[in-house]
Amino acid sequence: MKFDKLISICNPTKISGPEPEIVGPLFQDSREVEPHSVFIAVRGTQVDGHRFINNAIEHGALVIITEEDISDEHPEVCMVQVENSRQILGPLSQAFEDYPERDLTSVGITGTNGKTTIATLVYQVLKQLDLKVSLLGTVIKYIGDKKFPSRLTTSDPIELAHDMHRIVRAGSNYLVMEVSSHALEQERTGGLHFKVTAFTNLSRDHLDYHKDFESYARAKKKLFDGLDKDAVAIINGDDPNGSLMVEDTNATVRTFSFDKKSSADIHCKLKSNSVDGLEVMVSDVNIKSPLIGRFNAYNLVEVFLICQSLGLDKTKIAEALSSAPGAEGRMEKISIDSDIQQPLVLVDYAHTPDALKNVLKTLNEVKTGNQKIHVVFGCGGDRDRGKRPEMAKITEYFADRIIVTSDNPRNEEPDAIIDEIFKGFAHSEDIMRITERREAINNAIELADEHTIVLIAGKGHETYQEIRGKRHPFDDRKMARKALLKRNNNRKNREVV
Repeated sequence: MKFDKLISICNPTKISGPEPEIVGPLFQDSREVEPHSVFIAVRGTQVDGHRFINNAIEHGALVIITEEDISDEHPEVCMVQVENSRQILGPLSQAFEDYPERDLTSVGITGTNGKTTIATLVYQVLKQLDLKVSLLGTVIKYIGDKKFPSRLTTSDPIELAHDMHRIVRAGSNYLVMEVSSHALEQERTGGLHFKVTAFTNLSRDHLDYHKDFESYARAKKKLFDGLDKDAVAIINGDDPNGSLMVEDTNATVRTFSFDKKSSADIHCKLKSNSVDGLEVMVSDVNIKSPLIGRFNAYNLVEVFLICQSLGLDKTKIAEALSSAPGAEGRMEKISIDSDIQQPLVLVDYAHTPDALKNVLKTLNEVKTGNQKIHVVFGCGGDRDRGKRPEMAKITEYFADRIIVTSDNPRNEEPDAIIDEIFKGFAHSEDIMRITERREAINNAIELADEHTIVLIAGKGHETYQEIRGKRHPFDDRKMARKALLKRNNNRKNREVV
């Protein structure tokens, strides 16, 4: 990038030191800095990038973008002083990658629950309709036809711009991405122009970061505040925070509701909901899906309206949704081939009180008269501690049998987390605690009969367990499958005896 272009984006308050003609690439991690590159010092919630300016210079940075005036300390390096480095990071990242977002029709989805399912379904529908589409989400990244692991729901601006550049080079015209509250608060999506956005719902989550629910809501709202007048915002009108999201937006708002008395402009109806799937009416369009649960009916409607807002034919959208499997680890059925009848085992990412309530409420709605619901769950460490007893109360209300176990304890003691969960139970003497998650899953499945629904909640698609700063291989789905095989063999051996 030419230096004068960089300056036009930064709008600096001061420039000092030798001014190079050409600069780049851009880094915010001093450990990655290359000779002749630009290092931007960003103040984070835990780490201040200004502490690593010396390290960046030692690695060969030619230009330092900083909020502090340190020109006297390093007269040999070009110092570009700005008022807020975080605010310019997004636009600057896009500029260094030659503005890939301009070549993409972007869809952004935010909310507490449902982001991954909706983003994945939109991706699957567009793929089925032979459109060139990529996906950036919590579970996985699809860049063209290639699959990559995802570290964050929404990447930092430099990684995001780099991914978007790769997406354009892969031939994609559409990008579907999840947008987290952290990303919005930290302005990671700065410089992006979404064509269609969607709000799912809002419930307690990430209060360890946002501190209170009002701050969390304001962070989500930023997605809609920044929309252009030619954008579309799809809003769940049955969520009490839906109207808040769009009260200052310039976008065209489309609100839907399953409530007959609602003033929403799009009315929906849940026609059927069973373990075999859903049937939903959106205005005059009938949609069938293999997904389970009322909350997934909301997800299906959002997907349909997003795709329709992209100009796609409503009949073709409905046809594509009829076979779209949705996201991994979201009410995912785990089964084995066997002549012996098995319990219905489901793995779900539900790790918030609202998500767990939605899943358990759904299972109570779709279960047959003699089916029992058994639940294995825990809570993550170093996160909102207030939700731990709440999740206990919800589980005790909806489930017939409960095993509390370890989730991702991170830097906390697993048993201390379980102790806090147990404070929410009215009758804790009826609840099992098995700290080792593998043992808990084995126990739940071994004791279940063919009339049991076993829900393993909290980790969903994750393939690790985070303990003391390290990620240890652990996949609930693999553990459940092994437990089913073990259960199957145990019963066969009993028959032989």
